[in-house]
Amino acid sequence: MTTYYANGGLTNSLTTDDLREALTETFDQLGRPKKTLLLPPDATRIFSRAGELTVLCHELLGDRITDIMPALGTHSPMKPDQLDHMFPGVPHELFRPHYWRDDVVTLGTVSAEFVADVTGGVYNKPWKAQVNRMLRDGDHDLIFSLGQVVPHEVIGMANYNKNVFVGTGGVEGINESHFLSAVYGIEQTLGRADTPLRKILNHAQDEFCSGMPLLYALTVIQQMPDGTLHTRGLYIGDDHETFFEAADLAKQVNITHLDRAPKHVVAYLDPSEFKSTWLGNKAIYRSRLAIADGGRLTVLGPAVEEFGEDAEIDRLIRKYGYRTKEEILELVTANEDLAANPSAAAHLVHGSHENRFEVVYAAGKLSAEEIASVNYTPGNLDELLRRYDVEQLSDGWHTDDEGNEFYFLQNPALGLWQADNLSG
Repeated sequence: MTTYYANGGLTNSLTTDDLREALTETFDQLGRPKKTLLLPPDATRIFSRAGELTVLCHELLGDRITDIMPALGTHSPMKPDQLDHMFPGVPHELFRPHYWRDDVVTLGTVSAEFVADVTGGVYNKPWKAQVNRMLRDGDHDLIFSLGQVVPHEVIGMANYNKNVFVGTGGVEGINESHFLSAVYGIEQTLGRADTPLRKILNHAQDEFCSGMPLLYALTVIQQMPDGTLHTRGLYIGDDHETFFEAADLAKQVNITHLDRAPKHVVAYLDPSEFKSTWLGNKAIYRSRLAIADGGRLTVLGPAVEEFGEDAEIDRLIRKYGYRTKEEILELVTANEDLAANPSAAAHLVHGSHENRFEVVYAAGKLSAEEIASVNYTPGNLDELLRRYDVEQLSDGWHTDDEGNEFYFLQNPALGLWQADNLSG
């Protein structure tokens, strides 16, 4: 197990030339692969620089890149214009869509005993390690996963083998991973590297992937208050230590500690990135540890047009709405359709305000009636965008024209915000 490249620091700002040099150094150490599968994220991770890394891999390896599979997880396949935007110049014929409900294989099963042990007895079902069959049967001599380590609601810190087991995973693996994490608790998961689910995925990789030529490139990106982005780290390796080193830097640059809990948080969802509450609810996940009890979160989502990106999950969100964890667990027990889709149930738990704060959701392409039906407060998007000029606002504290204080998040997907005392 090897770390091939590690360059991380609080003042780093890695350039394209730095990324190219890191990849060149890595490929020189590995020996030039003959048949490579790249696993970048999709357009929902546009700021990860994984698109640029993919382009550079294609530049350096040429026709040795035979397949590129965006790690969609439950997301919709990328459209041609999205491919051009994220992977400029890379031929479309190299891209392979991942269908999480089909075309997957089970590599092995993590025992219920192991799951119960790492979750402290909170969850005691086995977990299936599933991946797209191309990873097992594609006869590649390099499977190169590319992505960003950043705080995450399901696994604590995103990427590494999550990109494999969830990004190219199947129904059972994705459903159980999301649900067991939700049952364990989002507040106990966010921003932590060595979570129960991470232990499960690491165990699965150790036990079931020994013959799979996996390699990971992990970026750490910091967004400054003025919106500029700096790549603080790049780590390339095939072992757990590579991930934990990246996660340690991400903890330092992607978690903002507030000395007091804001009564009002305003979060903006970039139209190029967020078109569903399934994705846009990062505004809730990443700010929930900061919002004061009895406070309010206002979500500005100009392009939000649906709840779930998967048709069945969209139906379930509309049917049950975002409710408290206790209510959702009771609904899972009582309703076969929700029980059959644990990842949808997990999403409903993660997206709940738990009756602790109000969520005002201003969605550009969902009606007020639709928003209210899922237990959020509808917001008038035009009016709110006039009140909160997202072109002028930077991350941090502000005061509106009426003298009311609020805390602004220009991209909640790029970090985690928390306050030690939520009671004010």
